[in-house]
Amino acid sequence: MLERAPAKQEPAADTGGAPRPVAFRGAGFTPSANRHAGWIALATILVLWQIAGSLSLVNPLFLPPPLAIGKALYQLALSGALWQHLAASVMRIGIGWMLGTAAGIAVGFAIGLSRIARSVGITFISALFPIPKIALLPLLILWLGIGEEPKIATIALGVFFSTAISVYSGVDAVPRNLIRMAQSFGVPFTTIVRRVIWPGALPSILAGFRITASIALLLVVSAEMIGAEYGIGAFVLQAGNLMQTDQLLAGVVIVSLFGLAVGKLIGLLEARLLHWR
Repeated sequence: MLERAPAKQEPAADTGGAPRPVAFRGAGFTPSANRHAGWIALATILVLWQIAGSLSLVNPLFLPPPLAIGKALYQLALSGALWQHLAASVMRIGIGWMLGTAAGIAVGFAIGLSRIARSVGITFISALFPIPKIALLPLLILWLGIGEEPKIATIALGVFFSTAISVYSGVDAVPRNLIRMAQSFGVPFTTIVRRVIWPGALPSILAGFRITASIALLLVVSAEMIGAEYGIGAFVLQAGNLMQTDQLLAGVVIVSLFGLAVGKLIGLLEARLLHWR
């Protein structure tokens, strides 16, 4: 048999003995965003929207241009109606969110740390959490009367369940080897909760704050549409009934700006409390 001639090998490139640099691949998952990209995209949409309205490509009755919405906001601010409605909504959100958050944190830690509380609490939370809280508003009005109490109670209920779930989920996510190590050194239970469990559960709790802030905003608008004289929801409903779409969208812009402000505030809170991550 004829033997195949070995393939001719090219000589290795001379690197001068210097090691070839290799890119570092262990930086972890650190997503980053361009801080200007979102604002540029938003400005582009607003400009196109305004051009479409100026050229009468869109009926202003159905979709007013941004300048008309801005003019409506300016007139509302000058008349004082904006601040009256905004103050009523902020008061209801603030009180309802704080009550629901305080109760949710207490119940969430009880479920995460006690077997009896877990057995009872998870059953009730699983049964009551899917109920739309705004559907309970008529019943709360019968119980608490017509006033601020049923609206605040509706917000507090919506915030409570989501907070409790995020808290006990965060407690369950704390590594158990850290807790066992603290127990092996004879650390008191209260110190373990304060120094180990609370910091470990804090990321989940703050993530829950973002969710509950949105829930509170949705519930306050819905509750004010059902039964309130003042508030952003009542203002939006009134503007819609009168077909004042520029003022209606002005109310929507107020809700959006309020949500952005709350998100920014929670982001600053996360940066301060979670600086160790």
